[in-house]
Amino acid sequence: MKTEHAIREHHLPVTKTARYCTLGADGKVAQEVWFVLHGFGQLAPYFIRHFGVLADGTRLIVAPEALNRFYLESPGWRAAGDARVGATWMTREERLTEIGDYVGYLDELCDRVMAQVRQSVPRVVVLGFSQGVATAARWVCRGRVRAASLILWAGPWPPELDRAAAARLSGVRVVRVVGETDDMGAPGTQAAEDERFRNAGIDAPLIRFAGAHQLDRDTLRKLAR
Repeated sequence: MKTEHAIREHHLPVTKTARYCTLGADGKVAQEVWFVLHGFGQLAPYFIRHFGVLADGTRLIVAPEALNRFYLESPGWRAAGDARVGATWMTREERLTEIGDYVGYLDELCDRVMAQVRQSVPRVVVLGFSQGVATAARWVCRGRVRAASLILWAGPWPPELDRAAAARLSGVRVVRVVGETDDMGAPGTQAAEDERFRNAGIDAPLIRFAGAHQLDRDTLRKLAR
């Protein structure tokens, strides 16, 4: 007679080494700290290069890398050494656990960075690009970071962050950015996003630039000013 055995699922918190990159002023002179969160399939050392335009000697730019890496193509075992690698903040699998993990990771990173900054109250800017938009929004709404500005660049607002969650954004300047030819900027998509922000009670003006799903140097300069 065949015996059925129930599968039991468990969770075990473990220590993981995270990578992050910095650019610009060090903590001794930084007057402003930017945490910039990359999109799906990107890596911190490459993503942070886009922000060199902001490195004027007063800003410290910090690019955390998501905890989950993967091959961007499916390589055969012989070709793995040449295959490109990217990182993702989460997938639908173990969604809530992944969110909790990355909010905790970003909190720890923020604590470390801010402990090295000599300014008593440095201005903090959080920018999320593409998949990093939801990550940035969840972190500012749920984590310990106290941001002066939240820049949401070419990504959707997390559907679970309602008015109660968004109350943490009181006093935070929230700005949305999207390229004119980005799918995120299409009329139907943009109308749905506008509705999400209205439902969450968030005043988030939209800035457009001539471009696609990408960062834009001139727009970054304007936002920094």
